[in-house]
Amino acid sequence: MRRHRWQHLRASIRDTTILLGEFRAALLWFSVAILGGGTLFYFLARLFNEPIGSLTEAIYIVLTITFLQPPNRDFPHNIVLQLFHFIMPVVGIVMLAQGLADFGSLLFNRRSRNKEWEMAVASTLNKHVILVGLGHLGYRVALKLHETGEQIAAIEFNANTDTLSVVRELGIPVIHDDATRPAALEAANIKDARTIILASQNDAMNLQIALKARSMNPNIKVVIRIFDEDFAHALQDQFGFIALSATEMAAPVFAAAATGTDVTNPISIEGQLLSLARITTSENAAFVDKTVGYVEDVYHLSVVLIRHDHQSEMHPTDNSPIHMGDTLAVLGGPNELQRLMRDNE
Repeated sequence: MRRHRWQHLRASIRDTTILLGEFRAALLWFSVAILGGGTLFYFLARLFNEPIGSLTEAIYIVLTITFLQPPNRDFPHNIVLQLFHFIMPVVGIVMLAQGLADFGSLLFNRRSRNKEWEMAVASTLNKHVILVGLGHLGYRVALKLHETGEQIAAIEFNANTDTLSVVRELGIPVIHDDATRPAALEAANIKDARTIILASQNDAMNLQIALKARSMNPNIKVVIRIFDEDFAHALQDQFGFIALSATEMAAPVFAAAATGTDVTNPISIEGQLLSLARITTSENAAFVDKTVGYVEDVYHLSVVLIRHDHQSEMHPTDNSPIHMGDTLAVLGGPNELQRLMRDNE
């Protein structure tokens, strides 16, 4: 919750900075009008022998009358200089007041600029996951990643998708755009992202976005939904993508892959989906310095291999200890694997 508030504050600062940049043109033209008007007033006053001390005083006079403030001098006698007192307030209203009104409206009504606000939130993320597609699979992946505390930015082209508003309510920025466009990936802050998950139902489009994402961020991890098994294996061999065949039940596997865990495609055994995952035990793992039997009993999965000090033990006994840095190969259902990943962070 605290991290979410801090992220929201940073997004507000970022968004306000963008707005100020857009307001810069109005400020520039207003400055030109004041400086130009002051300079013209100075030379006209000298021409018509009106009392004027300096160019700086002339600019100050024009600035004060623009805001309908009386200058500390007598009203000019010449009609041309008198017109300045009536024209400059109009110039101020047109050039500055309207700009300020627009700025205030956009600043305090961010929903009217929904895409810009979502981009501002995404720009504050770092080492986050970009999720492309909020269909049934993408929505479930978003929920799983959110449960594990991952930072997420989503891209969805269909603004009428039912899941879009639900995901936004979780505090996840959703950018309404076509992810095949580089601008959409930039809006999701791809240069600072750790992983991109491509969860749309179009294999060709997923591959196109994956290649574009890799070109924009060579270090990004790509998790791609591919329906064709042979094509998925080819992508893994050729590009190093994590290509998974997707079903609704495989959403936790996609989420696990995004967090940096190697997970195989799930297979169905008597109606139960099982995957094999490789996990490196972290320093903060809940099961560090425990035993294989402890992991199997608590997480309801099977440890099929443990590797310690470059030595591998197949089918380890229940009493085999698990130390920090050990590599485990575990077989289990998506939810059980997801729970193990979460306790390994």
